[in-house]
Amino acid sequence: MPLVKTIGVVILAATALLTMRALPVAAQRATTDNHIAYYQRLLQRNPQNSRAYFGLGDALIRKARETGDPSYFGRAEEALKKSLEINPDNAGAMRHLAYVFYSRHEFESAAVHARKAIDMDATDGDSYGILGDALMETGEYEKAGDAYEKMMQREESLYSYSRRAGLKSVRGDSAGAIADLQSAIAAGKAAKQPAESVAWTEWQLGSDHFALGKLDKAETFYRQSLETYPNYYRALAGLGQVRVAQKRYDEAIDSYHKAIAILPMPEYIAALGDIYRKTGMSDEARKQYELVEYIGKLSALNKVLYNRELAYFYADHDIKLKEGLELAQRELDYRRDIYAYDVLAWNLYKNGQAEKAGQVISEALKLDTKDAKLFYHAGMIYRQLGNKQKAREYLNRALEINPQFHIFFAENAARALKELEGSIEPIASHLKSDDR
Repeated sequence: MPLVKTIGVVILAATALLTMRALPVAAQRATTDNHIAYYQRLLQRNPQNSRAYFGLGDALIRKARETGDPSYFGRAEEALKKSLEINPDNAGAMRHLAYVFYSRHEFESAAVHARKAIDMDATDGDSYGILGDALMETGEYEKAGDAYEKMMQREESLYSYSRRAGLKSVRGDSAGAIADLQSAIAAGKAAKQPAESVAWTEWQLGSDHFALGKLDKAETFYRQSLETYPNYYRALAGLGQVRVAQKRYDEAIDSYHKAIAILPMPEYIAALGDIYRKTGMSDEARKQYELVEYIGKLSALNKVLYNRELAYFYADHDIKLKEGLELAQRELDYRRDIYAYDVLAWNLYKNGQAEKAGQVISEALKLDTKDAKLFYHAGMIYRQLGNKQKAREYLNRALEINPQFHIFFAENAARALKELEGSIEPIASHLKSDDR
């Protein structure tokens, strides 16, 4: 089937599934839609109403989070800029504008606007939180920690606890991250925060447990997230990941289909393709892989939002390796967190540049983040470099954290360890004969 026709079939199928399954979600989103309509009516009556523009921008941001549609961030930006044009002292509008830039991966602009919001109102903890988020993405972890602590001093909320949890997780403090996420959920429910925000935190708690190989707890929190916000696409995909680890592939396929019907995220589609590949359904796998590229390159905005995902996708699947390396190098130009180094190291390795990969992967490992995929990448790179001690160390760490961390890579790690111990024949080269 030609690519264009394949994509059309997949998108039509997703639309049909969405129509059948998303009624509870639609009911919840109606509240946000009502808010948007309300502020639009206010602005029809008074186009110089700064507070109405701010309210509209806030509602459009919530709509973007609920739907995963980044176009709402563009509309939010217009409303917030109009609010600031009418009232330049609106610190809330400046803070929200910083969040819009952050959500579009414009991290330098996000930090600039967050600092402006802080200058306008130093008592607003959320502005410090958004500043910390932007600093996290650019690898400035110490400064991010300072920003989060200032946020915590001003408010102990769902948002402050969940942000600090993210930093703790990156720094390898999994227990501290989980404790903060539990506090975030309790605070969010007590304060009656938006359901999607609470569900996001429950999903994140499930993801942190999955990263540690605690599948039962991961499933518990994914289901809790779905109870808080029915048909939440992140939680549906999380359940799919758990089912893959349990080798319950039919159920995994169903979960990913449900998530993709609501929001066709490239990483979900790639995961679905991997399940089809694992179960011998090569034609279905190919269709999903083609769709990953299509969505990743659909617009200029998608190229920014999904740049990292595409770079990982190409390296993971041994296709378009040169293009993947270019994407990974571009990613590091503006986003210098540990995963920017990891995706570059992984692409260098897949392009046969193991020496450079070894130099870069050390930056990805510097915080001792408890991530099996990071350790797997490091182990395979050191194996290629002939450093058997480090290769064994990192491959063991990957499997100790989560023996089912990936549908293919967990098995690769186990096989590589056996090869290093001399109990089986060496693994075939990771490089393909062509670069499709």
